[in-house]
Amino acid sequence: MQSSVALKTITGLPRYLCLLLSTALLAGCAGPALEDYQDREPVLTPQEFFTGELSARGMVKDFSGEVIRTFDADISASWDDEGVGTLDEEFRFDDGEVQTRVWTLTPDNGALHADAGDVVEPGTMRWQGNAIHMNYVLRVAYGDGTIDVRMDDWMYLITPDTLINQTTMSKWGIQVGEIVLVISRK
Repeated sequence: MQSSVALKTITGLPRYLCLLLSTALLAGCAGPALEDYQDREPVLTPQEFFTGELSARGMVKDFSGEVIRTFDADISASWDDEGVGTLDEEFRFDDGEVQTRVWTLTPDNGALHADAGDVVEPGTMRWQGNAIHMNYVLRVAYGDGTIDVRMDDWMYLITPDTLINQTTMSKWGIQVGEIVLVISRK
């Protein structure tokens, strides 16, 4: 009898209270903070790593973690006298598709404002130690149309010439995929 009373008490909680408790539990599962990497080496400075010719190789995973595409890319990176950076990227996917993206990185209070033609909500690139973090919304082809996907982008400098990039893709707060790539300086 006591167990059924306890169950009724738990299931009788107002929905908003259950939602509040669930949100609090999920917040406790939040990922790392950029500050967690402030003492890590080698030190990653975007203006130093993203200069000249770079190459990348990576994969795209779906929501279940299955690899659905692979790609390689060439990146041409430069900076002007005002500190504005340009990353001109060409991606070649294993299914024959070719995509280009040209990033403009503009200085913004110790960070970089990051924008590109298919970015519908620009990001702010921040860095500490060996890590960069950026969050933005990208418009991607989906079926016969497009869909806007939030990109949570983390980059880690492993050696002075090798960077690992891991990006979680989400829609309405639900993870829909992931991109993992390695970028190398030529």
